[in-house]
Amino acid sequence: MARAGITPERLAGTAAELADEIGFEHLTVSAVARRLGVRDPSLYAHIENARELKARVTLLALAELADQVAAAVAGRAGKDALVASADAYREYAKRHPGRYTAARAELDPETAAKSAGPRHAEMMRAVLRAYDLAEPDETDAVRFLGSMFHGYVSLEMAGAFRHTPRDADASWSWALDTVDTALRTVTDR
Repeated sequence: MARAGITPERLAGTAAELADEIGFEHLTVSAVARRLGVRDPSLYAHIENARELKARVTLLALAELADQVAAAVAGRAGKDALVASADAYREYAKRHPGRYTAARAELDPETAAKSAGPRHAEMMRAVLRAYDLAEPDETDAVRFLGSMFHGYVSLEMAGAFRHTPRDADASWSWALDTVDTALRTVTDR
């Protein structure tokens, strides 16, 4: 029997909040139970194990990030859409570091197919429409953008840019300008 007040949504939300505070890698069933003021067994009415708990945080993070990017790019095209999607991605990672890590966690194939993960690729392809890329360039561009966003954000969050003379925001803008130029060049070749 599920304990009153604990729903699957509340459980995932509490776990996500905790992941932002202590890090996704440190998230445990016991830590979430303590946060909710219950004993560990109370949570097993909603989850089978820690892996499922973490998968729920991953699903939540993927959906939140997809919603944030979709809202940012709505009505935009070309470089404006590229910058809006990149900025939304970066902002989410900074605001929700544990969830951001969770969004990168591997899901089993069936769960991944039903997640917001495929929506991320679809949105990135929509952003790239203005660049009129043919395959395989479009797929390569989707992968490149994901890698570039993740790489920059990960380095920034790890403090790699703190002790450099150039502001991280200025470098981020430079990187996006460079990516825009590169994507337009692919079309011209």
